[in-house]
Amino acid sequence: MDAPARKIAVFGDVHANIDALEAVLADSRAQGATEYLCTGDVIGYGARPRECIDAVRGLGCPVVKGNHDHYVSSPDGDIDDFNPAAALAIRWTRDELRAEDVDWLAGLPFTSIRTGILLVHATMDRPEEFGYVFDNQQAATNFIWQKQPLCFHGHTHCPMIYEKQMSGVFRIDPQDFRLAPGRKYFINVGSVGQPRNGDPRASYVLYSPLERTLEFRRVEYDVGAAQAKILEAGLPPRLAERLAAGR
Repeated sequence: MDAPARKIAVFGDVHANIDALEAVLADSRAQGATEYLCTGDVIGYGARPRECIDAVRGLGCPVVKGNHDHYVSSPDGDIDDFNPAAALAIRWTRDELRAEDVDWLAGLPFTSIRTGILLVHATMDRPEEFGYVFDNQQAATNFIWQKQPLCFHGHTHCPMIYEKQMSGVFRIDPQDFRLAPGRKYFINVGSVGQPRNGDPRASYVLYSPLERTLEFRRVEYDVGAAQAKILEAGLPPRLAERLAAGR
């Protein structure tokens, strides 16, 4: 009997939403995932940062540093560019975390490579500046610096495929997809804890290296429970409201 195909669950932008994270981890196990990769922003916005850090650390998987991870673990960092709700959540999260949590976040790398797969929160050109990729031109800049055929990222909270061919860069809507040989791919896995593409379900990707296939997964979770935790913590109501809209 053939061994089951290897499956890697790639997820990120958890944003301290333990209800969404637990749902994603349960779904990934049910789908046969045995390995995990995390594209960062384990904390920020949500009300359960310690629980999410514990859950992600318990996986023993590669994790890269997101902008919220970075600024929460760098108290002297400038958060003037954050919107007021995000800045308040960063300050609140700093007070909630244990010293060991802060140290773990501070020690995360901006990029990681494992068996030919790159991980970054934002882009490979200046990963520490957390630029956004929303179009082909922005993706093309990333590809200049992406030395491996496959890179997973997050940051925009919107799942997407960017493909680099000889004729240019192409944006492909999230779908079950087979990677073509000789091309480069920059894959946004969406967000576990705060989706922003109009679908409130948690998002992650299942990657099968042998078959070179991607499956974009959307997972229902108890949005109401996550909202209640945010409101009980005294965080801005907007952070709870947006979970139901997926925006």
